[in-house]
Amino acid sequence: MYYRLMKCAYSLAYLSLIWLTWRWFKGSLDWGFAFGCVAISGMWLVLTRLQMRHAFKTYFDTLSRLQILIPATIGLVVSGLAVYTSHRLDVRAIAGLEFAWWGYIYWLYRRNRKQYMRQGHGPLPKGTWVNPPLEAIQPGDLILTSGRIANTVQESVGHGEVAIRLQDGSLGAFSSYMAKGAVINDLGWLISRWLDKGEHYVVMRLSMPLTEQQVGLAHQIAQELLATNDAWRSETNKHRAWLINRLVLLPRSWRQWLIEKTKVTGYDWPGLFVGNRATYKWTCIGACLELYQRLGIKTRPYGTGLLGLGTGLLDPIMPVRFLNDPAFRLLTMDEKRALVA
Repeated sequence: MYYRLMKCAYSLAYLSLIWLTWRWFKGSLDWGFAFGCVAISGMWLVLTRLQMRHAFKTYFDTLSRLQILIPATIGLVVSGLAVYTSHRLDVRAIAGLEFAWWGYIYWLYRRNRKQYMRQGHGPLPKGTWVNPPLEAIQPGDLILTSGRIANTVQESVGHGEVAIRLQDGSLGAFSSYMAKGAVINDLGWLISRWLDKGEHYVVMRLSMPLTEQQVGLAHQIAQELLATNDAWRSETNKHRAWLINRLVLLPRSWRQWLIEKTKVTGYDWPGLFVGNRATYKWTCIGACLELYQRLGIKTRPYGTGLLGLGTGLLDPIMPVRFLNDPAFRLLTMDEKRALVA
């Protein structure tokens, strides 16, 4: 609840300040130019300072970087204009202090950036073990990979899989694909495929490892989720085919074409954009969260909505955000050296 309340407060603050900045830019506020510059810069400065520590910790998230860069750009420009245009010494002094503080924030941002390395389309914490071998992965690990979504949003990772122990003792991976819905694949085969395609992956280990009972239960739950997803897909496609076949004025070939084009795969396309998680279809990371939740593993709240109140609006569950989830830790190069030794 605390997380939701804080998210709601910050969301409202950002929306209000964006609206106020826009009104001032249009000249709808009865403020002098220099005073308006100082006021707008000061309000953005306070809000950015409150969010700065969190934004620096989550630098790998595009939104976190924008939360620093956009306000800093606005603040530097308007406080600089106030220094240049104002004839009052007190206003120029305040604007000068704000300009200096914005410069300091940007310097801190550049210094913080040195703690990260570029991997693919986005940053990862330095020291991350990229592409660990199969023998370094354990049941319950969250595997985050690059791919189509990472390329689109310019982040280091954009797809998630959960490592599970299969009945034959080998490692599998549970996820949901756009073309297939919920799936369980052989993890060794997946790793070879990713490497052959030039993709990279990182491994997030649970802070509290799975018990032997949970390891066995994970495969059982994954099978149940597969069955749920398959039943929904079959029933939905059957119902759509029935509706399309009622369009008797259309030629049979047209109806068959419509049936093929409107088939669902079991992937949660709306969830890709809004963040809601259904109980019968999932995005890749939504499927991972569903499995963890049924295993009794608590993670950060995800997909809580724009205001943190369950609105499900413009709050997609991005895989990169798991890099800062206290329920997990990244495998590092120290563990690689320990494995080799």
